[in-house]
Amino acid sequence: MTEHQDPILRIAAFSDGAVGGNPAGVWTGAVLPPADVMQRLAHQVGFSETAFAAPVDGGWRVRYFSPASEVPFCGHATIALGAALAGAHGDGVYALTLNAAAITVEGRRDAGGLVSAALQSPPTFSRAADPALVQAALALFGYGEADLDPRIAPGFAHAGADHLVLALASRAKLAAMRYDLEAGRALMAAYGLTTIVLAWAETGRLFHTRNPFAIGGVYEDPATGAGTAALAGYLRDIGWPHGGAIDVVQGEDMGMRSRLHADIGALPGSSIRVSGTARFMA
Repeated sequence: MTEHQDPILRIAAFSDGAVGGNPAGVWTGAVLPPADVMQRLAHQVGFSETAFAAPVDGGWRVRYFSPASEVPFCGHATIALGAALAGAHGDGVYALTLNAAAITVEGRRDAGGLVSAALQSPPTFSRAADPALVQAALALFGYGEADLDPRIAPGFAHAGADHLVLALASRAKLAAMRYDLEAGRALMAAYGLTTIVLAWAETGRLFHTRNPFAIGGVYEDPATGAGTAALAGYLRDIGWPHGGAIDVVQGEDMGMRSRLHADIGALPGSSIRVSGTARFMA
């Protein structure tokens, strides 16, 4: 099928009710287009990611493209896909086959036009961040060691994609985030990062985050499900007192306030459930 026969839906994932959220494109069809066509469509849409899905073996084969490249997993585009599948095929849980993982997404419509959606991330793992990477990232954003939260050491965290986690000591430092896009792209490419998760812990269970996505040609995402899953897995690994779940506010500094919830099971390395609402865009 061609892109003309299958228009791309625009859906804001992890919305704050009927506003905010991170826009994603969602394409569904009988067979996935060639990779170069998906890349071109994602570039034309211009959102940080577009999900492409086709039915296979009782589930859906899914690939994700940013305007600049394919990415292995995207949380907010998965939530948007869950909303699209619920709208087209009914409420339920859908099995998704990614390039290197098998996950699920759930979508359930409500009377107000929103969709409650939840994904189960790929397995998680983490380790201490490379000191050279930490120093390069601090220089990129103009931060110093004193700007970091000493309770959460910098970490390399994975939940379907690789992220650097930097916890900041104040909300003001998070709000002050600035960096050069090309320098950020080079740094992320050198270390194989999908995003850098900048986080501030307001409480043990409430975090404010920002997610530069320079490798995808996007300065910042207003909601990042993959980054939230990676952060949640990392907090579990370091023994953070999360009490089984965290809530994340993201996009506030962009004027696109978004809300994400992550349920954290006790088993190290296990999937993180990331949930929120999605709204269809005009």
